[in-house]
Amino acid sequence: MELRRVVVTGLGALTPIGNDVETYWQNLLAGKSGAARITRFDPEKFKTQFACELKDFNVQDFIDRKEARRMDRFTQYALVTADQAVKDGGLEGLDLNPDRVGVIWGSGIGGLDTFLEECMNFAKGDGTPRFSPFFIPKMIADLAPGHISIKYGFRGPNYSTVSACASSTNSLIDAFNFIRLGKVDVCLAGGSEAAVNEAGMGGFNAMHALSTRNDSPETASRPFDKDRDGFVLGEGAGCIILEDYEHAKARGAKIYAELIGSGISADAHHITAPHPEGLGAKGVMQQVLNESGMKPADVDYINVHGTSTPLGDVAELKAIKEVFGEDAYRLNISSTKSMTGHLLGAAGAVEAIAAILAVQNDIIPPTINHFTDDPEIDPKLNLTFDKAQKREVRTAISNTFGFGGHNASVMFRKLS
Repeated sequence: MELRRVVVTGLGALTPIGNDVETYWQNLLAGKSGAARITRFDPEKFKTQFACELKDFNVQDFIDRKEARRMDRFTQYALVTADQAVKDGGLEGLDLNPDRVGVIWGSGIGGLDTFLEECMNFAKGDGTPRFSPFFIPKMIADLAPGHISIKYGFRGPNYSTVSACASSTNSLIDAFNFIRLGKVDVCLAGGSEAAVNEAGMGGFNAMHALSTRNDSPETASRPFDKDRDGFVLGEGAGCIILEDYEHAKARGAKIYAELIGSGISADAHHITAPHPEGLGAKGVMQQVLNESGMKPADVDYINVHGTSTPLGDVAELKAIKEVFGEDAYRLNISSTKSMTGHLLGAAGAVEAIAAILAVQNDIIPPTINHFTDDPEIDPKLNLTFDKAQKREVRTAISNTFGFGGHNASVMFRKLS
């Protein structure tokens, strides 16, 4: 059978550096950091006292107070970004076949706020099990796409993808395949995460995953820098509307870019550490090239996973050099996590939006917070340090990797 073409027709973003796509994009180009001291709870006794929280966000501006109370924050974020994307994509009020519109949503953790609150309340009691009837419906990860489908009446494929920090890239890949195979015409894909709380910060601190640069939060996420000391936890959501090209063309939709390739692999190495030679990362990028029919010389930009961890950054760059050879030196490479922090299950969607907008606008967002060269990193690689760089961007890859050895990658191209 002939596979259908898949295009991007709508975007929504809720990030630590902007509560809509345009603000997020402009702050990426400006090199703005979203990291600051935590405001959601008193972090004084924690090893890491900062994170990339949302700023100036009031859920009641978007969702009725009573309804919002029945949702965990990660679901609230999902609904807000889905609404942005639906409006941006011109789907609102459109006469769509609801059975051919899907919602596939990623979250690495799901309702951590809800789980923490309910367990703490139980622990404070006398042992009598007094739990909210909304405990489970608020906590489980699949309620985010469930709420989106209920709001809009979309009756196509509807479920969650969970692969740690690769979760929302996996949601994009599943949506891509459903459309290519002709099973749906439109699919909302993305991810959301809300893990900035006592349990999230304490858990990641316990495994020594987070930066502890409390004296300078805004410079703590420093991918590829010699003195990087861990990632900065972020929160938020991203939503991307994928659509069959002919369907989009017939309705006169705005088209941002075409999704042309994907890759999924496992490191099969360690529960948290990447393969030291980047074998899984190498595998997904090679798959992306093979599936898209592109050559290494055809790729202009890679939005890397680039978490600012000592092992991960080096392994990913090794993989890029293995896959791209001499063409690795022609690429622009950047880690937007230097600005947003690490949004865990939402990272893939939020970073794919950055890659899509780089293709659309022919400009590469920077990697900020570079102070000291790492002798383990090839200085000839263009890691787009400090300032955005203008160049023609015909194609862009977005990489995401997760605990458990999960790797996922997607490639976008200018529509031709």
